Amino acid sequence: MMQVVPIHGLGANVGAVGGIVTEIVLTFSLVFVVYATAVDPKKGSIGIVAPLAIGFTVLANHFIGVPYTGASMNPAHSFGPAFATWIYWVGPLIGGALAGVVYEEVFLTPETGHTPISDEF
Repeated sequence: MMQVVPIHGLGANVGAVGGIVTEIVLTFSLVFVVYATAVDPKKGSIGIVAPLAIGFTVLANHFIGVPYTGASMNPAHSFGPAFATWIYWVGPLIGGALAGVVYEEVFLTPETGHTPISDEF
């Protein structure tokens, strides 16, 4: 059974370069089909199948890409979850820095009986 990969994660044994190449190929195929069936003014009667062609391309790309990169194919699709993770970076960094400053200023003072081991840093 295949393991589902989160939208902003890579599958097992998939490196950054492999992930980028996978997303390039998936996005290229989707955008190419959109241009060929919906955007090109000289498309002729093929434009009538644009919704089906685009939908099937997205479906095929998901079958191919989900095990490797989650098959984003669209930065707007991945931006939300990636942006939301800033909370889990900024919060702990600020909390850790504040804890260090508060502990040093409140508990490691001469008034509490603590003296620095050395003045050298």
